[in-house]
Amino acid sequence: MNAFTPSRPAAQGTRQDMTNRAERVAALNARYRHHSATSVLEGALSDPDAGQLALVSSFGAESVALLHLVAMVDRKTPVLFIDTRLLFAETLTYQQEVAERLRLENLRIIRTDRETLDKRDPYGALRMSDTDACCALRKTEPLNAALDGYDGWITGRKRYQSGTRAALEFFELEDGTGRIKLNPLAHWTPEDVRAYMEENRLPKHPLVAQGYPSIGCQPCTSKVAPGEDPRSGRWRGQDKEECGIHFVDGRAVRGGETQGEKA
Repeated sequence: MNAFTPSRPAAQGTRQDMTNRAERVAALNARYRHHSATSVLEGALSDPDAGQLALVSSFGAESVALLHLVAMVDRKTPVLFIDTRLLFAETLTYQQEVAERLRLENLRIIRTDRETLDKRDPYGALRMSDTDACCALRKTEPLNAALDGYDGWITGRKRYQSGTRAALEFFELEDGTGRIKLNPLAHWTPEDVRAYMEENRLPKHPLVAQGYPSIGCQPCTSKVAPGEDPRSGRWRGQDKEECGIHFVDGRAVRGGETQGEKA
């Protein structure tokens, strides 16, 4: 794989470094603007401007579509799965089944170590007082550590998922870190996802049939009624749409703050 290797960690880049990366992102979007999800993925995994990429997957409701695409292009692509230790048991079982079925060859399970959890969330109650801090501890921090050494990462975000993703491009520059984010399914509709899964006979997450169209940690995920936004069951009743692994100006996105910004 041809990979662009930055001269320093992205988070420590100079203003010129960030300008150069922004120019690369603009060039990538221009280069692949009219490509399909598969061709964007194929191109990006070998494009020096994209660099070395890893797929970050929640193994959630729609994750299997992108995982299948990646497996068809290159099964050796690094796949990072964040186990927050608060996931549904069904998600953990599904993750194992999908990984085996797709024969993923480079799956990495990412977790916050027990010592850190015991120090900062000894009773497992942080989620009840500060969901942002809980997400940072169990998702953002271990993911950032796991992404060290990569120039960017592949996400499964799509424009239709929420208003904050309405203008999502194939490639983005992640504020605060300077990493490139690739969103190969950005233009897919719910019908596209369903058709792809049906045509390829991909297994569905078992909780989808129970009314969970968007699945995160068990304590912060609720069922969604017919007609509701698919992500309304995530952090219901809170001013929160993202778990903190997507940033604008170095901070986690909040609903309505931007039209550019999953897991």
